[in-house]
Amino acid sequence: MSARASLVIPVRPALSAKVRLAVDTSPEAQERRVALAAAIALDTVEAARRSPSVGELFVVGSLAEPVDGVHVVTDPGFGLLVAISEGLARCDDALPTAVLLGDLPALQPADLDAALLGASEHHWAFVPDADGAGTTLVVAQEGLPHSLRFGDDSAEQHGRSGYAELEVARTSGLRRDVDTLSQLDELVRLDAEGVVVLGPRTRALL
Repeated sequence: MSARASLVIPVRPALSAKVRLAVDTSPEAQERRVALAAAIALDTVEAARRSPSVGELFVVGSLAEPVDGVHVVTDPGFGLLVAISEGLARCDDALPTAVLLGDLPALQPADLDAALLGASEHHWAFVPDADGAGTTLVVAQEGLPHSLRFGDDSAEQHGRSGYAELEVARTSGLRRDVDTLSQLDELVRLDAEGVVVLGPRTRALL
């Protein structure tokens, strides 16, 4: 399969990421949060890298360890949209460009392949998160600029700005971003039921 998109994944430093996953402010809880944030990011990036539909893959930020075939770009430090723009500026103009959130520990390469294939039928497309309010993936066809709306109610905002919503099952790992303990608990339950498959690093910590 030929590559369907160049991909950008913004990743916050683990030390400051996923603060709502710590059960308290103790050093032990904070150490566990940092390790879990690093594991979630690595599982997400490795799953995306295994997708045959992904061409060049740029991580803007930092990873706890290198991943083969992934270009790591320094985050300029002015927020999510600036970080994403830094990655998009390096993408191949001959391919569609996509932005994937870095907190999808149950992402499967096949899910990303299917979404990128579906996106090829639209000028712009997006995938909402499981709650329907946020966004986990946006895609723009080659030569077209993005109109990114990450933030509060980003799914609705992306829809209003011209992105077509892709039909992806709510249980798909592509829609299961993790920001809160309740989201993590639900993902662990779905993994135990065989509905999703958590990445190996995340599963090992849980």
